[in-house]
Amino acid sequence: MSGARHITNPTRYASTGDFDRIFHEEKDSLYRLSFLLTADHEKAQQCFVSGLEDSVKGNAVFKEWARSWARRTIIQSAVRVINPRPTEEHDRVSFDNNRRTETIDQGEIGAVLELGPFERFTFVLLVLEHYSEHECSLLLSCSRRDVIAGQNRALQQLRSAMELRLDQQVSVGSEKLGSHDNYGSTLEDVPHV
Repeated sequence: MSGARHITNPTRYASTGDFDRIFHEEKDSLYRLSFLLTADHEKAQQCFVSGLEDSVKGNAVFKEWARSWARRTIIQSAVRVINPRPTEEHDRVSFDNNRRTETIDQGEIGAVLELGPFERFTFVLLVLEHYSEHECSLLLSCSRRDVIAGQNRALQQLRSAMELRLDQQVSVGSEKLGSHDNYGSTLEDVPHV
């Protein structure tokens, strides 16, 4: 055995440089996650920075898990900042179609931002991030039943919001059709030269 060489493998753990690269390469995606959870640009920036710091200073993570760990640190930071709590059935959060969100597309993202904090977190974690109900309940410090109820409320509110937006688009489209018909009839009355 004295002739055997000691072989060292390159580190299998993510380094500070690995996390710096991930946060740089995926800044849009990571910031979007932070913004969807917080629904506030200032808090989203705070969670993004905190997520990077926690990734670098946290426990050693295998390189293969570094991307998912970066997302998880942002989620944990957002949970600390927002502290989303389950709502009681009688405290249902309703979709407020008069509230305007800050300079973003008012489509699906806008509808998600309109959700109450707990419903927004359950939707983002379960549907967009593909966490299990059990993982989500651990992150949010609540029961699986609360998580399921929050997701159901979120899906119901999102469905209502999308139906409302579709109705508004159809209504606007009908008005444009009507005004186009008037424009067309006016042109018919113009003599041809």
